[in-house]
Amino acid sequence: MSARAPLGADRLDPNLNAIMSERRQLINLAYRLLGSLADAEDVVQETYVRWYAMTPAQQQAIAAPGGWLTKVASRICLDLLGSARARREKYVGEWIPEPLPEGMEWGGARAEGGGDPAERVTLDESVSMAFLVVLESLTPAERVAFILHDVFRYPFNDIAEIVGRTPAACRQLASCARRRIRGAQAPARSDRQAAVIRSFRRAWEAQDIGALIGLLDPGAASVADSGGLVEAGSHSVEGPAQIARGLVALVRRLPDLTILERVVNGQPGLVVQQDGVTVTVVAFEVDHDRVTRIWAVRNPDKLQPWQAAARG
Repeated sequence: MSARAPLGADRLDPNLNAIMSERRQLINLAYRLLGSLADAEDVVQETYVRWYAMTPAQQQAIAAPGGWLTKVASRICLDLLGSARARREKYVGEWIPEPLPEGMEWGGARAEGGGDPAERVTLDESVSMAFLVVLESLTPAERVAFILHDVFRYPFNDIAEIVGRTPAACRQLASCARRRIRGAQAPARSDRQAAVIRSFRRAWEAQDIGALIGLLDPGAASVADSGGLVEAGSHSVEGPAQIARGLVALVRRLPDLTILERVVNGQPGLVVQQDGVTVTVVAFEVDHDRVTRIWAVRNPDKLQPWQAAARG
């Protein structure tokens, strides 16, 4: 969904370009807060609706439109995070943050039709799957305070207006979040992770259970998110042998699968396609040349951006 100004808004708002240029920043923020690109786009749409619901005089009275847009978007996200727990209780199976398509091979050559760069979320460790999964363990207020301050460098005085607490309380929220998330802020170097995931892909394609087990940490766990719409386990799978057997069983059951090396949320990952359609996006956590966590998103609704990127 794109945030579009109402017809004729350019005649009412001489600063239209400046207002709309905030869209990328807002998408960046909302995605990190919600873990869903679709929800982030809805938030940004609603934010612009509220801007254009004001009269020109009201708009002109706002000294910092970008700051106003950020404040409104953050408050909408905070409200959504507050109700997210109830929504997740109705979700079928495991819930994993929505993976971001980047359309880039590991070697750095961008696939054709990669899309408008302004429409893509900036990729760094703050959108890695490991990071986003840990964010899910935070309270809504902790998540908002941490993301706004540590990622986007907003001062606590501004965050206090959004969260409805004192600056000192917001500082404490961010500090608590920082301690809980510290372990997710140091992913393996991309080149080392790429080498491990490439070996993993080759072993998976070769249906080599022994090689897969050798690449998995003894404490490895795998989680699949289907949303109840396609086949997937309802719980996480633990242990190298069980994970490896499950992966090989999938390839044997669907022999026409193609496994591609792609960037997933800023880190080397894999994309599984069937007849040119993306059916699974896999993100990894790698530690000391072993895969410790696997997140496989199979929910077709969460894979829609990947289909659009593939069509390019």
